[in-house]
Amino acid sequence: MLSTVSNLGLLYADQGKLGEAEKMYKRTLQGYEEALGPNHTSTLSTVGNLGNLYKNQGKLGEAEKMYM
Repeated sequence: MLSTVSNLGLLYADQGKLGEAEKMYKRTLQGYEEALGPNHTSTLSTVGNLGNLYKNQGKLGEAEKMYM
């Protein structure tokens, strides 16, 4: 289920719907953190997706937080 939400985020990002993509990534991140913990590869992949999204929006401070 969470992978589907994540894929929807990727689709929205590709379509330029960055606000919607961010919502999906945050929803995915919360779910993975609760289910798998903060250090699981699925959780960290979602953090990377958020970082990339923020970078593409020019939100470099937010991107840096995700990459850290």
